[in-house]
Amino acid sequence: MNRKKLQKLTDTLTKGCKHFNKFEVNCLITLFYNLVGVETERPGVVIGLDRNAFRNILHVTFGMTDDMIMDRVFRGFDRDNDGCVNVSEWIHGLSLFLRGTLDEKMKYCFEVFDLNGDGFISKEEMFHMLKNSLLKQPSEEDPDEGIKDLVEITLKKMDHDHDGKLSFSDYETTVREETLLLEAFGPCLPDPKSQMEFEAQVFKDPNDFNDF
Repeated sequence: MNRKKLQKLTDTLTKGCKHFNKFEVNCLITLFYNLVGVETERPGVVIGLDRNAFRNILHVTFGMTDDMIMDRVFRGFDRDNDGCVNVSEWIHGLSLFLRGTLDEKMKYCFEVFDLNGDGFISKEEMFHMLKNSLLKQPSEEDPDEGIKDLVEITLKKMDHDHDGKLSFSDYETTVREETLLLEAFGPCLPDPKSQMEFEAQVFKDPNDFNDF
């Protein structure tokens, strides 16, 4: 991408971005085009990171391993549901992913955990996520029973209106009391170490992305 086009795109995306400055947006745009392997957008052609490429970044860069959660994070970034993350979605997604406020992160995490998008986290959804995220322990007991118990304990802690499922209000109230429960059903945000390493690498020299 020539300097003029990059500058114009940087200016446009910086205006709508809360948490990155112009230099950082510029670095992230450069990284994006390095990752997709093309230099610029072309009219009528969707340029972006598909599900597999995006999941690979989540796994390699941010240490995520849960397929279900990674798929949901991809959907969170892919706001127009066209099957790939374009440069604008990349910048805005990372802004929240890396530096979002607690309010932004609560909304994002709740959407990740609300698997069917109905505005609630049901017992079944909790069961699926906890089953995926917990390490399998070899034992005589039926592991599903332990997960069901965990779901009940979680509900007792978080279901403030006692309707057998979690609304956003239930989730928000709980997380404000105990922020550790932000990722109660699986890691869908980068851990501080991964975040620091990513930012140190990317916001240093936009021409040096050999580690990705």
